[in-house]
Amino acid sequence: MYISNSTKAILSAIIAITILPAILYIIPQYNVYTQRLQGEAELQRAESNRRIAIEEAKAKKESAQSLAEAEIIRAEGVAKANKIIGDSLKHNEGYLRYLYIQSLSEAETKGNKVIYIPTEAGLPILESGRGLR
Repeated sequence: MYISNSTKAILSAIIAITILPAILYIIPQYNVYTQRLQGEAELQRAESNRRIAIEEAKAKKESAQSLAEAEIIRAEGVAKANKIIGDSLKHNEGYLRYLYIQSLSEAETKGNKVIYIPTEAGLPILESGRGLR
């Protein structure tokens, strides 16, 4: 079968007339479609990042609460220990005097000079270490 040049030209013109508008219509539609998909992907990423940030904030909050509770428990323990020690030392002047003498001895073994000056009230002047070096 032989197709003449004029028939080929007519067929080419028909193809160009039908395909070119279709291509011109499809390309912008495809661009809109891909942009919509990119926008949806960005929205999903933003939503995921927001959820991650919320979960991290919740974890930090729980951690801070746990640390605060631990600090409260520790402080209560220290307060109870201080009360026990304080109550045991209330009417125990001899032990307090012993602790004072021990601290003076420890100061001397560390190379500090301790000078005791008695006063009328029997209270020591605690200015040791100033100007003696």
